Amino acid sequence: MRHYEVMIILHPTQDERTAATSLDKYLEIIRKDKGTVEKVDVWGKRHLAYPIEKQEEGVYIVVNLDCESESVQEMDRLLNLSDAVLRTKVLRADK
Repeated sequence: MRHYEVMIILHPTQDERTAATSLDKYLEIIRKDKGTVEKVDVWGKRHLAYPIEKQEEGVYIVVNLDCESESVQEMDRLLNLSDAVLRTKVLRADK
């Protein structure tokens, strides 16, 4: 298993308080494949460096997890299909 850090930028109309719980269906992919979700850190609404889909702001979430590469690729694929997600970035991190 490898350690990953996933940055997710949600559409600014998403509620910051429920952002972490709205990701549960995506994080279930990791848990189902015997991975672990260490931390879900909601940074809140922030100004973007450049507009994405004509949006100037987004709700930032950082997720730390340990899993296999196939699991994180599938989660990233499904996140990118969601209309609520503006952008994702997956980094393989060293512990």
